[in-house]
Amino acid sequence: MATQEIKLHPSWLDPLRSEFEQPYMRELKQFLLSERQRGRTIFPRAPNWFRALDLTPLDKVRVVILGQDPYHGPGQAHGLCFSVPPGVRPPPSLVNIFKELRSDLGIEPSPHGFLKHWASQGVLLLNSVLTVETGQAASHRERGWERFTDAVVRLVNGKRDPVVFLLWGSYAQKKAAFVDTSRHLILKAPHPSPLSAHSGFLGCRHFSKANAFLEERGFAPIDWALPECAAAE
Repeated sequence: MATQEIKLHPSWLDPLRSEFEQPYMRELKQFLLSERQRGRTIFPRAPNWFRALDLTPLDKVRVVILGQDPYHGPGQAHGLCFSVPPGVRPPPSLVNIFKELRSDLGIEPSPHGFLKHWASQGVLLLNSVLTVETGQAASHRERGWERFTDAVVRLVNGKRDPVVFLLWGSYAQKKAAFVDTSRHLILKAPHPSPLSAHSGFLGCRHFSKANAFLEERGFAPIDWALPECAAAE
């Protein structure tokens, strides 16, 4: 992918410029173009592929939540892991995240699943793979996105200010295995999906622990309560 084609916040674009010029990114671009030419529908829409980075500049990152793939149902994916646009019912994993917020911080579940409010405060909501074919979970894995998002995580790991990594499930925990635990806080729990949430995600208290860590170091806590009305993109 040529950097002149990428609309991305400068705090990310400048240090990631060399990644965009790598052969694997050119191959990824060709794969995505060929899928479109074959009539395949790709989620999210192209302008939202790097939405997580646009909404949370590198210098503002205070918390990282790692997902795997975008939602593959119509209208769900919009570039932020676990989040859905206004008007879309929160998926089961997000419902469990809201349950944990209520248990941990007394925040009542939001009627919507639009997490832009978190991203704007410095919560990087990053999927490992940034695209997917409609109805085909994991269809764009091992095409190059993982290498790119590894580079993103390495940039966050290199920040001087401490960051909280919320790693839910073995996939996220393996992806961030190289993060420097002497400077950053790593919080691990099972994935919030209905298959594993009751094995330790519910009751993990990651939201209050993340805020305590930030406040102890002189940083403002995250306001995890979503606005009643979801603002448009």
